[in-house]
Amino acid sequence: MENNTNFNFMWFENLGYIRYALFILGFTLYFVIILFNVLIMLAVFLERTLHKPMYILISCLSINSLFGTAGFFPRVLSDLLSETHSISREACIFQCFVIFTYAANEFSILMLMAFDRYVAICKPLHYHSIVRPRFLACLIVTNLTVPMTLIGVGSLLTTNLKMCGNKLFKLYCHTYEIVKLSCDNIVINNAFGLFTLITTSVIPIISILLSYVKILIICQRSSAQFKGKAFQTCIPHIVILLNFTIAITSDITLSRVVNLQIPVGLSVFLSLEFLIIPPVLNPLIYAFNLPDIRKKMISLIKPLKF
Repeated sequence: MENNTNFNFMWFENLGYIRYALFILGFTLYFVIILFNVLIMLAVFLERTLHKPMYILISCLSINSLFGTAGFFPRVLSDLLSETHSISREACIFQCFVIFTYAANEFSILMLMAFDRYVAICKPLHYHSIVRPRFLACLIVTNLTVPMTLIGVGSLLTTNLKMCGNKLFKLYCHTYEIVKLSCDNIVINNAFGLFTLITTSVIPIISILLSYVKILIICQRSSAQFKGKAFQTCIPHIVILLNFTIAITSDITLSRVVNLQIPVGLSVFLSLEFLIIPPVLNPLIYAFNLPDIRKKMISLIKPLKF
């Protein structure tokens, strides 16, 4: 099979009229994701009191959610209304790049959030001298550029593979699913993919866990009031980290484990969870747990007349 082949999304086959219900559900969910995350971004941008590292990183999460879902929802919504469910090789690999850059960026931003909370709670007297605006900007750029570069290189390696099949049992393009269709030796792709996974996911998760362990140790030695304030800012980050880690682990397991016998509906949900749950959950968690963001979001919504 030539390298310019199209890939076919097999899970769109034989949906019948249920595709219209799924389209309405998907369109509504995408609208809610855009609305919630834009509100978070506007709240942080327009309220000067929110121009602080923690809130800036929260807005980075929202920007990343919009980036990742833009690589998924428009395509899947158009496929639901289309009679053909194929995608060109180039467009497929670009979708892989966008979606997995989003996933890697999520871990990078959560790692920076953990670092910010660690300095704020464990080294409060030195916080402003450590987490300076220029230093924070450098951290954000570095931690977003490295994963993007690694995933870009992985995408180029995938582009050069010769394909012997074109059936994708996913609702979106998945790098490892494409690699499995190749006739070529994929040892280099697998090795680089493992390196990228460790660099963009495992190392950030370990760094985050170490930060929160140190925070927990400090809290155990502190007053009840200090503990309450620390937990109020840390718990939302931990909830988001756990949810995203479980979602990514589910997706990796579904792709890598052969002959995993689970219902099709559950398989679809688990493969999509990291794309549809965090972009909705993240702004809701911060809106409910951080009064400053919640107040500004409410003030932005009030003038709107639905």
